[in-house]
Amino acid sequence: MDSLGDHNPLVKQIRRAVAHGTLTEDGYAVAEGPHLLEEARKARCEIRAVIVSESAKPEVAAELSRLPELREVSEKTFRTLCSTETPQGVLALVKPPAADLATMLTGVALIAILDGVQDPGNAGAIIRVAEAFGATGAIFLKGTVDPFHPRALRGAAGSSFRLPIVRGIDLDSLQDLRIYAAMPQASASLEVRSADFIGACAIAIGSEGRGIGKRLAERAVAVHIPTRKVESLNAAVAAGILFYEARRQRDETQAGAQ
Repeated sequence: MDSLGDHNPLVKQIRRAVAHGTLTEDGYAVAEGPHLLEEARKARCEIRAVIVSESAKPEVAAELSRLPELREVSEKTFRTLCSTETPQGVLALVKPPAADLATMLTGVALIAILDGVQDPGNAGAIIRVAEAFGATGAIFLKGTVDPFHPRALRGAAGSSFRLPIVRGIDLDSLQDLRIYAAMPQASASLEVRSADFIGACAIAIGSEGRGIGKRLAERAVAVHIPTRKVESLNAAVAAGILFYEARRQRDETQAGAQ
């Protein structure tokens, strides 16, 4: 197992990616913790390197010692590579799976659209609930946090390695897709149970502050979730309710057809 110093080019590259919340210069996501490493391995993602701290080595040596890409750094250096205040001593450089928009939209698609969501934890949780309720992919519109931000990866808990994700596209690429958008303050909107999620469609979630952007609002059908005493819900919570309803409708339709 190689040992990397604080000024090693790979260490510097990881540090920059974490600081900017993006992929490394050569296109790898920084996945923190043994759980994400295991999820990446199960998903058969390409792993460029596994970095362990000196203090974590005894705990992970038995499991990771067989990996040819294993590297060690000092405890001090490792802490500068992490976005969490309580690092677990393991991180991996993982190649995000390739995703194709046309493939995601084939058949009875169910797509998550994130429009301006800035909190990486929320973005990751939305990916997680989308996969949990049968989404066929996720689209991160321009102006949305990077889906492979280290904190977004942690929030998704491995779903980012399985659910197809495309990013940075424009709405013009989605002209033929029916879109429902969570807009609790819209003057005219459907209650979530009245929306028809059975056919190919997308569910859009806006930013935590301003909600859905103007262009998407003009293109989408507004839906709202009835609440009491509170006006709005956390973006990931709202996404969970909407995707659950979509899954419920589709399951009932499928059961009725049998």
